[in-house]
Amino acid sequence: MTAELVRGQNHPLDRTRVEIRVAAGGPVVAGVTLGDEQGRLSGVEAVAHPGAPRRTGIEVPRQAAAEHRIAVDLDALSAAVHRVSVLLALPTGIGGLTAFGVAAAPSVTVTGLDGTGIARYTITGLGAESAVVAVELYRRQGTWKVRAVGQGYADGLPAMLRDQGLPQAAELAAEIEEAVGRGQARAVPAPAPLAAGRSERPGAGPAAPPAQDRPSPAPATAADGPAPSGTGTGTGAGAGSAAGPGPGSGAGAGAKAAAGAKAGDLPPAPADGGPIDYRHPRRRSTPAPAAPAPSAARPAGTPPSAAGPTAPDGSPLPVAGDAAGWSMDERLYNQVWGMFEDLARSVAAYRSAADFAESRLEQELDRALADPRHRLGTAGEDARATARDKHATLVTQARAALDRDLAQLMAESEVVEPALPPAFARWDNPVWQGYHVPAERPMALRLGDLHLPEVMDLRIPMLVRLPLERGLWIDSGPDSYAHGGPGPERDIGRRELPGALTDGAPDESELRRLAMESAVAIAARLLAIHPAGDFAVQVIDPAGAAAPALAPLVESGALPAFPLPGAQGVTAVLEELTRRVELVQMAVRHRAADALPADLDTAEQLLIVHDFPHGFDDRALTRLRYLADEGPAVGVHLMLVADRAQSREYGPVLDPLWRSLLRITPVPDAHLADPWVGHAWTYEPPLAPKGSQVVRQVLGRLAAARKAS
Repeated sequence: MTAELVRGQNHPLDRTRVEIRVAAGGPVVAGVTLGDEQGRLSGVEAVAHPGAPRRTGIEVPRQAAAEHRIAVDLDALSAAVHRVSVLLALPTGIGGLTAFGVAAAPSVTVTGLDGTGIARYTITGLGAESAVVAVELYRRQGTWKVRAVGQGYADGLPAMLRDQGLPQAAELAAEIEEAVGRGQARAVPAPAPLAAGRSERPGAGPAAPPAQDRPSPAPATAADGPAPSGTGTGTGAGAGSAAGPGPGSGAGAGAKAAAGAKAGDLPPAPADGGPIDYRHPRRRSTPAPAAPAPSAARPAGTPPSAAGPTAPDGSPLPVAGDAAGWSMDERLYNQVWGMFEDLARSVAAYRSAADFAESRLEQELDRALADPRHRLGTAGEDARATARDKHATLVTQARAALDRDLAQLMAESEVVEPALPPAFARWDNPVWQGYHVPAERPMALRLGDLHLPEVMDLRIPMLVRLPLERGLWIDSGPDSYAHGGPGPERDIGRRELPGALTDGAPDESELRRLAMESAVAIAARLLAIHPAGDFAVQVIDPAGAAAPALAPLVESGALPAFPLPGAQGVTAVLEELTRRVELVQMAVRHRAADALPADLDTAEQLLIVHDFPHGFDDRALTRLRYLADEGPAVGVHLMLVADRAQSREYGPVLDPLWRSLLRITPVPDAHLADPWVGHAWTYEPPLAPKGSQVVRQVLGRLAAARKAS
C-alpha cells in the first residue's frame, strides 16, 4: 500500500534496499546527496550525479530524462551518512523546461526492488524553481524513514548544492551540466511513428501528466496543493496552455513531455508537416494488422475481426478494456484514467487556443486604434472587422477540434460504462441487478463522477485506489457553497444543483440529509465490493440525527444497531478503534499476528462521524486525529460528515485534520482542481437514483452471504 505524502510528512521504511522512481513533465537531471545529521555534505564525493553516477550504495541515471530510477542500498552507506537527499534539476541548453512551474508537477515514488510502492510524493506549488530537493531518506534511532521535502531553488543547482554546505557548488554544478550535455549527445533518436492501433485517438492539444502506477483519476482540492491522484494524486495540459507542463509542438510532443515518457515512446511531430501520432502514451495496444488488398485471401485461421471492430469509414471503434493491465478490472481502470487525461488535455488545448485568440484580438484592435491612418474613413472599421473575423475563425477551429475529441470520448464512454464492474459502476448500472458477493478485494472504488463545463454530458468516473489511504470529508456546510468555503478549501467555480434543488440553494437541513445519504451510499458500496466479513462500518452520531439515513445499514445487519447517542457513544467507538489500531500496529511491527486477541475484529473498518465536531471534547479530538493519522495503515478509515464552520471554536487545532481529508460534496460542485492544469472539475456524489431500492437490495444480498458463511 503506497502512502501518499504531503510536504513535511514522513513515512517509515520497512526495508533498506529501495528504488526511487521519478516522473516529471519533461527532461530532468536526477542526483543524490549524502549528508550528515545536519544534512551537510563532506565534499563532492558525497554527491551522485550523471558525471559520477555510482557512489557506495547509490546509483543514479547518466542522462536527463522525464523518468528515472535511482537504486539505493541503505545498508551499504557509511555510518556517517544520515540523510540521503534526492535532487531534481532542469538541464540547460538542450531545449527543455526552464522552470518546474510550467510543467506537470514532478512526482517521486519510493518502492521496493519488486516494484511494491512504499511512499509517493507529488511536488506541487513549484513556480520559477529550476532545482528542487524532492525527498530525503533519513536515519532516526537506527531506522530509516522517508520525508517529503519539496524545497525548490530559483537559482538552480548551484544554489541547492550551496545550501547543503558544499563549497565547490558552482564547479560541481558545471560538471553535472557538462556530463548531461555529453549524455544528451549520445542519446538515441526517437524511432519512426508506429502503425496506428486500436487505441488511436486524434487529439487537438497537449497530453495529460504522468500516470505512474495509474493513480486514481481523482483531482485534489485547492487546499491539497494535490493530491490527489491522486492521487494521486489528476490531469494536465502540455504545450499551448499557460499552465501546461512544458514545451512541445502538437499533441504528440505535448504527450511525450507531460506524460513523462522515455525517449522513443512517442514519435516527434514530423518536420514535413505529415500526420502526427496522437495515440495516448499510456494506452497503446497492439497495432492492428493492415487490411488485406481486395484480391488477397485472409490467411487460414485468421478471424474476420482480427483487426478489431471498425466504423463504416474504417476507423477503429472504442473497445472496453482497451488498455494495459493484468486483469480486466485493471485494464478498465487504466482506460478510465486515460479518458480522464484525454478530456483534460483536449479541454486545456481548447481553452489555450481560445485565450490566444482573445489576446490576439486585443492586440490587433489596439494596433488598429493606434494607427493614425485608421482614424478616418472606413479603414479603421475594416481593420477591426478583419481582427474579429480572425478571432472567430481561430475559436471555431479550436471548438471543432474539441468537438471531434469529445465525440470520440463520448463514444468510448458509452462502451466503457456498461462494462464496468460493481466497484467502478454507478448505482443505476445493470451490473448491480446481477450482484453477487465478490471473493476477492477490489482494486479501486468509484467515489462519484467528474465533468467539465465544455461537455456536461460526459461523466468520467472518479476512481480511487483501495485500500483508502486518505480519509473523506463530506461537506454539509451551506456557507461553503455560498461563499467559497471556509479556509483554504474554497470552491472553484459555481455549483450546479440537481433536479429538485435548481430553484435555489439547498437549505442547511437539506444539505445535512444529502450529506449523510452520500456517506451511507459510499459505505454501502465499500461493503458490497469486499468479500463478506472483510469490511465493517461503525458510526458516531452524538445527536442521533442520522437514523433515517442509516436505516438501510441497520436493517441489513451491516450496522448492528443505531449508534449510541451522546458522549458515551463517542467514547465507546473511539476507544474500540484506538485499541484495534494499537494492537494491529504492534502485531505488524513484531510480526506477531497470531498474538492478536480472539475478540479483535481484523476486518477493515470505516468510521463515519456525523455532525463533527458536535459531542467531541479535547480527549475525543485527540483520539480522532490519532485514528486519522495512524488508522489507514492498519485498515481503519475515516469519513467525516461535517460543516467546518462549526469547528471554528477549536481554532487552528483541527486545520491539519481538514487538510488531510479529501473534501467531497453532497450536491454537484466545482470544487476539485487538478494541480497540473487547474481545471475546475465538477464533482457529483455517488447517490442512487431517486426512489431506487438498489442499495437495500445489495445490502440484503450481502447480509444473506454473511449469514451463509
